[in-house]
Amino acid sequence: MKNIIIGTAGHIDHGKTTLIKALTGRNTDRWEEEQRRGITIDLGFTYFDLPGGDRAGIIDVPGHEKFINNMVAGVVGMDLVLLVVAADEGIMPQTREHMDILHLLGVEKSIVVLNKCDLVDEEWLELVEEEIKEEFEGTFLEHAPVVKVSAATKEGLKELVELIGHMTSDEVLQKDINTIPRLPIDRAFSLSGFGTVITGTLVSGTIRKEDMLEMYPIGKESKIRSIQVHGEDKNVCYAGQRVAVNLSNIKKREIRRGCVLASPGSMKTADLLDVRLNVLDSSMRVLTNHARLHFFTGTSEILCRAVLLDKEEIGPGESGLVQLRLEESIAVRRGDKFIVRFYSPMETIGGGVILEPNPGIKKRFREDAIEELKRKESGSSADVIELHVKEHKETMITVSELAKLTALSAEEVEEDIRGLEEEKKVHVFAMRKDTYVWHAKNAEEARSALDSALSFYEKKYPYRYGIKKAEVRGTYFSKMRPNVFDRMIEMMEEKGWLKQEGEFLCTPDYEVCKDETYEKVSGILLDAFEKSRFDFIRYSEIECKGISKEIQNDILNILLQEGKAVKVTEDMYTLKSYMEEARKVISERLSKAPVITIAEVRDLFSTSRKSAKPILEYMDSIKVTKKTGGESERVAY
Repeated sequence: MKNIIIGTAGHIDHGKTTLIKALTGRNTDRWEEEQRRGITIDLGFTYFDLPGGDRAGIIDVPGHEKFINNMVAGVVGMDLVLLVVAADEGIMPQTREHMDILHLLGVEKSIVVLNKCDLVDEEWLELVEEEIKEEFEGTFLEHAPVVKVSAATKEGLKELVELIGHMTSDEVLQKDINTIPRLPIDRAFSLSGFGTVITGTLVSGTIRKEDMLEMYPIGKESKIRSIQVHGEDKNVCYAGQRVAVNLSNIKKREIRRGCVLASPGSMKTADLLDVRLNVLDSSMRVLTNHARLHFFTGTSEILCRAVLLDKEEIGPGESGLVQLRLEESIAVRRGDKFIVRFYSPMETIGGGVILEPNPGIKKRFREDAIEELKRKESGSSADVIELHVKEHKETMITVSELAKLTALSAEEVEEDIRGLEEEKKVHVFAMRKDTYVWHAKNAEEARSALDSALSFYEKKYPYRYGIKKAEVRGTYFSKMRPNVFDRMIEMMEEKGWLKQEGEFLCTPDYEVCKDETYEKVSGILLDAFEKSRFDFIRYSEIECKGISKEIQNDILNILLQEGKAVKVTEDMYTLKSYMEEARKVISERLSKAPVITIAEVRDLFSTSRKSAKPILEYMDSIKVTKKTGGESERVAY
């Protein structure tokens, strides 16, 4: 069974509420004022079952000009609209405005219901039909079927229900119930003994009793206590259903129309939106830069300023790329439709589609920004994800962050990422808590910059193994998390882009220089270490004539890196073989006696106390010995 959402639209007093009562047997005017004045002020909801077994939720939206914001809220999630025109009055101003709004919000399937046919004669009815045909020519309603009914006498209702059943069974697709749940709130109230209840149309995903969801943009999490669908208690509700949800942890006063209930961490709130804005052909207004507007999307109404990015102004029938700077935060998704109304007087001037729900501030007439928005407009979700990945060249971006930015589920994002990886557009780094993604072009730029830096360094310092890894991170990748940086370096090494030598990074084919200077300095140092044996000579006292101290230090580091020499303690170095000998002697001594002292080490190696203490400190560092508490005593580690 499919869940169909049907809406009504049309001028005030053309019989929308009466028509719904005739179809369902229920009155959708909830408020005393609505019943007293005979007009619908707020949204009314009910349902009926179609001949094929599908259930149709039906939304009665206001026709009066002052209640247009409620009308827009009602369009959320609609599959089919009944545009009601009274036969005795024909097309009226709000009929035209509702037509414009439905078109801007992307409602494609409509039935024109010519109501109150019992009040006019056949000749008048033909004139009204001709007027409708002319009015709708060239619009999305041009081919909409027209059904003549009388809600009062029920004439034509059977034919209308059959047509609704036919159009919804053949043409309306089942909504996606496997993506993140998203429920725009159109009403919130409190019930004694229950607490806060919200209502709305579930536009995507699935909500289950006991689920933990987040209310955007207030950022509060809440458990689902209970669910009702058309007045019946349910354990689960699906996209396409009108639902009432009882929430914990949130007060009614915290919620406003325009809030959205969705999975925790699945969306990001924003007060900037990049959009494609179309001004209506029928508008009498020209949209200028920084104009103040009323912005409507889902169930939200927010004041904003329109910054025109690619034009000086947008006239009737024209379109442009616009950044809307909102006066309140909102949570929306790419692809959501919206309308804008002039600030004063309040009249609908246009609408469009959200291209980027989480942008940064953009300057006008920037070619790169305009091109990026055009790509987002024409591209798939994978294209949009790729653009977001590309924007995070210095840090990379996680799958969970991409899911928030795009309001897609993690599974949907992962599927797109796999496709991009197969196309070699991104590199993927699966970490313990999340998966990081790096754009291939950003990686290539980093490779090129690093290659240039390493090559320059190797020419300047030929007796060094390369740049220290920590220095590379601090200079070129300081914003990247250390564990992500390590994985990135591993990838670069696997691809042959660079080489690691211990804690150093160098170009793939680089070898440390071992020329005459190296041979001379290394010979002097190794000879000095060998002759001094366990009476360690201070390194600062070794002089290599004609060689700078910087080069001497670099060559010493080569000897340390290659394991020919070791650092015993500050300013004391010796041959690696001597310290291996010392390790064996001390280990053997400790196998016979539990404690060894500095004095014993001095005697064992026929050296001074000045050298014996560093020997034991070295043994501590390689975990052969450890202190017992006394400065001069050690035990086996």
